[in-house]
Amino acid sequence: MVFKRMMQAMGVGGPSVETVLANPNCRPGGHLEGHVQVVGGDHAVDIEYVALGLVTRVEVESGDSEYETTQEFFRQRAANAFRLEAGQRYDIPFRFAVPWETPVTELYGRHLAGMTMGLRTELEVARAVDKGDLDAVAVHPLPAQERLLEALLRLGFRFSRADVERGHIYGVHQTLPFYQEIEFYPAPQYAHAINQLELTFVATPQQLQVVLEIDKRGGVFTEGRDAFGRFTVDYQTVDRVDWAAELDGWLRQSLQRRGLFF
Repeated sequence: MVFKRMMQAMGVGGPSVETVLANPNCRPGGHLEGHVQVVGGDHAVDIEYVALGLVTRVEVESGDSEYETTQEFFRQRAANAFRLEAGQRYDIPFRFAVPWETPVTELYGRHLAGMTMGLRTELEVARAVDKGDLDAVAVHPLPAQERLLEALLRLGFRFSRADVERGHIYGVHQTLPFYQEIEFYPAPQYAHAINQLELTFVATPQQLQVVLEIDKRGGVFTEGRDAFGRFTVDYQTVDRVDWAAELDGWLRQSLQRRGLFF
């Protein structure tokens, strides 16, 4: 599948840019490949650089307010300075590295509600920068991430939505300035005690860090509170574990410790 985007850079008569992705699908730690074709306008120009940036929508909490912003979180230069003559075609192949912590946007062939991900092409001519529009990118889960998602589905949890929040999780090493939360409706056997379950993945080349957050229901005389769980998954041994049983055990123990017995 080929994704194309045309943008007119630097006004009427300036160069145009066409970005072509060989395949818009990728995984964290993988690559996006394609080429950028820059076509000269009606006069010669000096291109300072062509860069690619991976961007997503991020929720930001500021005091008592909350807002969304589009944030670039990884950038790669595709070409340095070159002279582009009038009408000249300049083709730039690229292999863009996708960070390991990149949020997931697709689950089992369906887009995850709440997620936006795109590859943006940026071109600079004479100190004027054209960031252009976004080419949509689909980020699929790693095999280890799929195992845990499958386990939650087996337990009866249902996907709700996802978002990306600016900040860092205590006790978890992050390289990006944000983290993704994938939200689930509770499975029937937990529905009396849980409002929702939130799952966060922080992947590295060696292992997968997993954070679970339980949004508990409050009782008549008690206030609902959150409970957290954090563990690490080894890519080499992930298939040797019954993750449905492991997650079920953690959930029950966590709820029992807080007086929410089954």
